[in-house]
Amino acid sequence: MAENDFPAIETEGLTKSFGAFRAVDGVDLTVPSGTVCAVLGPNGAGKTTTVRMIATLLRPDRGAARVFGYDVVREATAVRSLIGLTGQYASVDEGLTARENLTIFGRLLDLSGRVAAARAEELLAEFGLAEAAGRSVRHFSGGMRRRLDLAASLIARPPLLFLDEPTTGLDPRTRAQMWGTVRELVRAGTTVLLTTQYLDEADELADRIVVIDHGRLVADGTADDLKATIGATALTLRVLDADIAVAIEIVRDYLPPGSAVTAENGKIAAASVPMTVLPELLAALRTAAVEVREVNVAQPSLDEVFFAITGRPESVAAAGAA
Repeated sequence: MAENDFPAIETEGLTKSFGAFRAVDGVDLTVPSGTVCAVLGPNGAGKTTTVRMIATLLRPDRGAARVFGYDVVREATAVRSLIGLTGQYASVDEGLTARENLTIFGRLLDLSGRVAAARAEELLAEFGLAEAAGRSVRHFSGGMRRRLDLAASLIARPPLLFLDEPTTGLDPRTRAQMWGTVRELVRAGTTVLLTTQYLDEADELADRIVVIDHGRLVADGTADDLKATIGATALTLRVLDADIAVAIEIVRDYLPPGSAVTAENGKIAAASVPMTVLPELLAALRTAAVEVREVNVAQPSLDEVFFAITGRPESVAAAGAA
């Protein structure tokens, strides 16, 4: 079968329990080829258990999962030949050089010595590690180790790559470099399933975001789709100093109870204004003769979406938990 004839990932009713605890409860998911799908969710939500079943590392109790049309249980060997996995912690050997690590990975994947060596050099150059190729990995920075780990997962050019928190602990510059690498992989045709604890990373990279909570898929769509679901926007108004007190009272009348309104240097800011009330709010300001000099509206952040969907703050969205 041709890989492009099927979605990269399909799951139907995927279920897994550990004793009396149901970690994954009937997840249905389809990931098209050549895209980035980010998986978010609070600690213990079932993200990693779901990924481990798709990657053939756990056997589902019920339901089905397929990778490019291959069943993850009945055709696990075929599935493993199509995937690469980069976990939260580097899988490379600190006692070896970068070149030796990549060459050994190639040999373990049944590449000939010549092909494995050539592939190692290619990846070292691609990931900016050529100058450090002969150095022991124990002397590498955290960012260099993460890049080497990602390079190791790409030795066989897998069409599907699982990235589990690929930028955790990296400095902003190295993190941005990793984002660029992921984009290049996708442009070359690789499909990426990304679990991340950084919501801005999902917002930046993902074509699609799914949120898993209590073992169930509770949201699925683009970042803009998910932001639109909470139906609120951030509002900033600039008014005359003499109008600030009146304007604040009017704005408060159109907000949910307990919503915060702040005023500073002639600007009034409200974080949770329902989209549907904006026309009425602006009309009320005109009726009260408030001179509005500037109006800015912005979508909610993905952090706010996560909190609205799961009822928990985004700081608990650690993708490495079960």
